[in-house]
Amino acid sequence: MLATRVFLALSALAWLPYGVFCFLQPAFLTEAAGLALTSATAATEVRAMYGGLQAGIGALALLAAVRPAFAKAALTMLAFLCVGLGVTRLGGALLDDSFSPYTNLALLFEFVSSGLALLLLARTPDRPDA
Repeated sequence: MLATRVFLALSALAWLPYGVFCFLQPAFLTEAAGLALTSATAATEVRAMYGGLQAGIGALALLAAVRPAFAKAALTMLAFLCVGLGVTRLGGALLDDSFSPYTNLALLFEFVSSGLALLLLARTPDRPDA
């Protein structure tokens, strides 16, 4: 389905470059998200969680955009991860009274992405060639 391929390609475009950038420039999040990199271990953690994990999400979305056999798995991954991120980010922002432009944009991205992934997932046949 074309809508699924477009969504997965756009997801890859959002997640993969951001992950690579955060791996290469973990200090970017110091100002953007207010993270303090107080040790080499902290920088490594940011490289792994914001770099490697997000690049991996983007890589699977890209694979699924070009190989429809992976679409259902990628949509499922995006639905679960974006719901998890969005719900916990919203809960944290409410608990910490920490709504900021970074948090608000992330919430918008996560909830829109999860909604689209769930919608497309519901419309995806079990067999990619069906």
